[in-house]
Amino acid sequence: MILLKHPNDLSSLIQNGSIAHNSIGFVPTMGALHDGHLSLINTARLENALVIASIFVNPTQFTDLTDFEKYPSTIEADIIKLEKAGCDILFLPSVADMYPNGSSPTQQYDLGNLDSILEGEFRPGHFQGVCQIVHLLLEIISPGRLYLGQKDFQQCLVIKKMISQIGMDTSVIICPTQRELDGLAMSSRNVRLSHLERKKAANLFNTLSYIKENIQLEDLENLKQMAQNILTEQGFKVEYIAISKAQTLETVQNWDGKSTLVALVAAYINQVRLIDNLVLN
Repeated sequence: MILLKHPNDLSSLIQNGSIAHNSIGFVPTMGALHDGHLSLINTARLENALVIASIFVNPTQFTDLTDFEKYPSTIEADIIKLEKAGCDILFLPSVADMYPNGSSPTQQYDLGNLDSILEGEFRPGHFQGVCQIVHLLLEIISPGRLYLGQKDFQQCLVIKKMISQIGMDTSVIICPTQRELDGLAMSSRNVRLSHLERKKAANLFNTLSYIKENIQLEDLENLKQMAQNILTEQGFKVEYIAISKAQTLETVQNWDGKSTLVALVAAYINQVRLIDNLVLN
């Protein structure tokens, strides 16, 4: 595996190589890698001649500076994992490399309601920061395929919309959420959970499963309230529980029995914020 830290070095290597644009698979990460990330690498490995991963903790997508500072860093272990998974190139830039002129936004992306609901409501500016860094990475790498995990469901929709907006020829491949044996979605934040918090965290997936098992044509508000009560009783501080149309995240009050729905949740266990989602039908 080749490790590169400077954008120009990576661009030059790609441009001077013989790999076609549509044979490059890219997996952007913020490090602290787990099997969810590696599943993206594995899928990219099957579908591309060249697999590139990046590790960059992007400051512009954090609305809480403390959260940014506490984000776990395990670079040495990450490198070993990527090598074993068959990653060809690891891009490991610094903040100065990615934002040589400062990290203030230079472009505003029109994300519609995706920028103001759910994650957008509770983390204002977050998705603009996500779009900013993904746009920069795509310009450097110009991959044919971009691999994302379904755990960040809203972010996947945001990045699809951004790519369509900038007119880049990159397909977004959304891969299934990888889960622990008890159902907890794999996340870099899970390492911040205490033993007791980790046991409780599985209730997030259990609650989404409860929604899926009880979905009906009417009274979805009542079902959401029941789900919130379950989490509150387990000691979660719930930010949101939503039942939405999977294509747009438009809130659904009464289901027509045909539209594909997704349940999404964000909740704190003490100081650790967890998100998850489950397609319901």
